[in-house]
Amino acid sequence: MNETTRLLRDLVALPSVNPMGRDLTGPDFLEARVTGYLEDFFRGLGVRWERQTVAPKRDNILAWYEPPDAKRTLVLEVHQDTVPTDGMTIDPFGARVEDGRLYGRGACDVKGGMAAMLTAFARIVREKPAGAARVVMACTVDEEFTFLGVQRLAKTDLRGESQGPLEAVVAEPTGLDVVHAHKGAVRWDLLTTGRSCHSSRPELGVNAIYHMAALLPHVERFADELRAGRVDPLLGPATLSVGRIEGGVSVNTVPDRCRVEIDRRLLPGEDGDAAAGDLLTYLRQHVGDRVAFSFGDPWLSAPALDPAGSEELVARLLRAAEPVAGPRRVMAVPYGTDAGPLSRTGVPCVVFGPGDIARAHTCDEWVPLDEVAAAAEILYRLACMD
Repeated sequence: MNETTRLLRDLVALPSVNPMGRDLTGPDFLEARVTGYLEDFFRGLGVRWERQTVAPKRDNILAWYEPPDAKRTLVLEVHQDTVPTDGMTIDPFGARVEDGRLYGRGACDVKGGMAAMLTAFARIVREKPAGAARVVMACTVDEEFTFLGVQRLAKTDLRGESQGPLEAVVAEPTGLDVVHAHKGAVRWDLLTTGRSCHSSRPELGVNAIYHMAALLPHVERFADELRAGRVDPLLGPATLSVGRIEGGVSVNTVPDRCRVEIDRRLLPGEDGDAAAGDLLTYLRQHVGDRVAFSFGDPWLSAPALDPAGSEELVARLLRAAEPVAGPRRVMAVPYGTDAGPLSRTGVPCVVFGPGDIARAHTCDEWVPLDEVAAAAEILYRLACMD
């Protein structure tokens, strides 16, 4: 078993499940076990490393390769967390290898990419190739829910004393193609309130669910108008959807509250707060004071990845990839990644890694081992380029 596969097997066998806002605890949840593994890995390489505490039991971990004559800095960024294991049909942490694939939660999203980056980073440290970039390996937390880790990373001085250009590759499953643009996201709650009473006398209460039902057709119309009226030539339309609703305490009680969660996908140049404000203005215009409602503050806001400024990095990554995996595509995708918040600081970013995004979060998640090995070779070549 080669080093890359061994790393991937170890990483998948270590649960790092993001609770995704649920009140869940236990050894399978949060990233601490993976962070500890990474600390031992970097310590074994003899490089400078640092933990950044983001939340209780949730630390980013960074490591540096710092040759004295480096002309640029390359950040290799990858998240440590995975989505939950609900509904999986395989052992989520079994890390089973079969027919050239490794199975398990996070194998595709994104521990395959992490193993590739760690392999490339370790090789650079050990071989010290002439002309290599200064490399920052950054492993962050909470990408799957609220992007807390990369928001902390974005406040870090990644350039240090280096005067050359700074750029970043963010690991996600792209099938070894290069993603140079993607949508962002902002999520918030829409709330209605009422007055509870016993359901045998509903006329004595005010039903918050009925109020929400009156609002939702207007939300749907706004989403249709948004999709038709705001379109990016690469990424397509801005979108809005309602993904979750809850309200009431029991079937025999008139509910005094109702809440829906709204997901708004952002195009380059859009601001999350302004996007939420657009819906607020629309509802006030079309509903007025007939229904009392309110918005919660956004609990996630991540900007889109704008391709402007990443052209040189894209070209060099394509050159690094072609001898290993043949000509690759440059793509725009509708989902969001850590590249959005990181690029907002002015760092040119691309998204790259092994695996197919369609296999992420699935009941039998897997990643092809040949792509993981190829990604490691491509990233090593990228770091060695002038």
